[in-house]
Amino acid sequence: MKKKILVSLGLVFIVLLLSTTAFGFYLYNSVTETAFEIHEPLEREQSSKRIEQVTVKKEDPLSFLIAGVDARGDNHKGRSDALIIMTINPNDETIKMVSIPRDTRTEIAGRGVQDKVNHAFSYGGVEMTINTIENLLNIPIDHYVSINMKGFVGIIDALGGISVENELEFDYGSSHYFPVGEIYLDGADALAYSRMRKDDPRGDFGRNDRQRQIVEAVIEEAAQISSITRAGDMLNTVGRSVRTDLTLDDMWSIQNNYRNARHSIEQLELKGNGTTINGIYYLQVPSDEITRVSAILRSHLEMEL
Repeated sequence: MKKKILVSLGLVFIVLLLSTTAFGFYLYNSVTETAFEIHEPLEREQSSKRIEQVTVKKEDPLSFLIAGVDARGDNHKGRSDALIIMTINPNDETIKMVSIPRDTRTEIAGRGVQDKVNHAFSYGGVEMTINTIENLLNIPIDHYVSINMKGFVGIIDALGGISVENELEFDYGSSHYFPVGEIYLDGADALAYSRMRKDDPRGDFGRNDRQRQIVEAVIEEAAQISSITRAGDMLNTVGRSVRTDLTLDDMWSIQNNYRNARHSIEQLELKGNGTTINGIYYLQVPSDEITRVSAILRSHLEMEL
């Protein structure tokens, strides 16, 4: 008799956390091995922005950093190509997501210099990136998932592709064309769709919207996985390409306690103005805009404003 196991696998952690997938008992060892392979704990026990420690088992509202790393091969070294902050509140079963534009000018934690936020990953990995974003938005980052861009392609292919509603007709390179309307994306298409910004009238903001679209689509597609073969492909790709501080027990607790939140996702936007300093382009985000987004996220995390 087969024993059903609910495990989250996923893209930029969401597949890891919020999908519902049934596995045969004989895949249990593979799931356990993959969870061990991708586990890279943070050096700290909890965020300095937290007074009390929060845990997935207590069903506390939590925040996550999802980092797409522009790395080659199966490593996780390079600049972050995408930074998404996700907060999940199991009490009202909602999710909020905000992209941090990679050109955002801010102080890099531990270096004492103003630079583009995406440089933090190349300087000091996920730890420095988390500390930098915590200081920028005055919120805790409780957990993280990073995925290299090669893995991004592989995970979506393992899902069998995704569908999104495209609002802007555009080409990317010589082999990717995206018409207006509902479109199907394989892994390579999804990567191209998420990277284009030069031909978008909204620049990085349009690009960030498409990245969040893909995250939402992956959540929904992963929730439909029933094939053992596809699940195995996901495990193989995740093991090579994803890193997270979450343990397998954490993932199962999130699967049980937080999964209904995937049905209500609100996308937020961090707005700013482009500027050039010493010949380098930055996005300068006004302090009142940072305060606005910070207040929304802190309220969603049920923290004092």
